[in-house]
Amino acid sequence: MFEEKKKEEKKGIDFGLGLGGIFEGLSNLIESVSKIAEEGKGISKTGEIKGLGDKVKGVYGFTIRTLAGGESKVESFGNIKKTPKGPVVEEEREPIVDVFDEKDHILVIAELPGVEEEDIKIEIKGDILNISVQEEERKYKKEVLLPSKVEAEPTSSIYKNGILELKLKK
Repeated sequence: MFEEKKKEEKKGIDFGLGLGGIFEGLSNLIESVSKIAEEGKGISKTGEIKGLGDKVKGVYGFTIRTLAGGESKVESFGNIKKTPKGPVVEEEREPIVDVFDEKDHILVIAELPGVEEEDIKIEIKGDILNISVQEEERKYKKEVLLPSKVEAEPTSSIYKNGILELKLKK
């Protein structure tokens, strides 16, 4: 049994990550991650996106968080989107964004590597936050639904090493 498990770890799992099968492969990956988490072990799994060509850069990833009560939340990021006609590579990436509901404010942390602070655009309308960057090399766009309405301007904004921190007053 130990030898079989070792062979499986060496071989890896084929997630079927061709462009057409990326979303089916994602469900296999999530299932595998859940099994690994249950076993309490870290096994490295990799896949490859084929068929994008040399001029298109596809970025796709996801985060899995365990919420209070043991419920898991899967959030994707990147520029590969699922459409009725199949996966599409968009010009704009969707950054990873974390939202923390504090006593008197909401803290938003967004990963926007490779851009200048002056190129980051923030728009707040009630309980919706829009973050966007339109640079020649990198483009980001994310609409975030906040847990409550906030003031139209952040009380503080810090951008350092590709990480944007916003404090929004409720």
